[in-house]
Amino acid sequence: MPAKKLFSPDSTTPFALSRSKVELFMDCPRCFYLDRRLGISRPAGFPFNLNSAVDALLKTEFDSYRKSGEPHPLMVETGLRAVPHAHAQLDSWRNNFRGVRTVHAGSNLEVFGAIDDLWRDLDNGELMVVDYKATSKNGEVNIDAAWQVSYKRQMEFYQWLLRRQGEAVSRRGWFVYCNGRRDLPSFDGKLEFRISLIPYDGDDRWVEGTLMKIRETLSAADPPAINRNCEYCVFAAKATSEDRYRE
Repeated sequence: MPAKKLFSPDSTTPFALSRSKVELFMDCPRCFYLDRRLGISRPAGFPFNLNSAVDALLKTEFDSYRKSGEPHPLMVETGLRAVPHAHAQLDSWRNNFRGVRTVHAGSNLEVFGAIDDLWRDLDNGELMVVDYKATSKNGEVNIDAAWQVSYKRQMEFYQWLLRRQGEAVSRRGWFVYCNGRRDLPSFDGKLEFRISLIPYDGDDRWVEGTLMKIRETLSAADPPAINRNCEYCVFAAKATSEDRYRE
């Protein structure tokens, strides 16, 4: 496996940092430091292959309407005057290894993130960031749970990145939220989803200050203190304590 590209305080080259790593910093600065400075990552989670399949199929579906220049039926049903936007950079911006990129001069970080979709408001021409989500739960989906603040930050981060490309980006973004049905009498080899369009008005003013804090954290000689609200920090602290030798 290729060696990780770790942060060096002495380097003048912009340090590449993905949106997911920014979110890791928001979740736990210590885990972030261990990952990006020392190369000690959290244990990898299981891949969400079904979610990836939904993501790919949604992109194909919305791309067909993008090609024809017509609104998707979900837009019509919601009363949203918009169409999928045919931007020349969309394929690159969707790519996980390229994404939308910018160098933030204050922190010397090259930050990037891969968007799911872009829609264009037909009334004012602004671009709307769109993110696909998939789950399976009883009841209606929403973005009101405390843990879903990460979804909101994700949207805001993409909005900030696109504004740095000179795009006119609406504060209002949309989540295309697919909820797998559990109330059907049989499986029959297929999943059915109820799909909701959920609006969210983002505020990206947190981004630049956070990038400066990230730079300061990475430049420190030692990692931040153990975060008692982080299950990984707590586990590591217990695993390395002398108590493990006691019977």
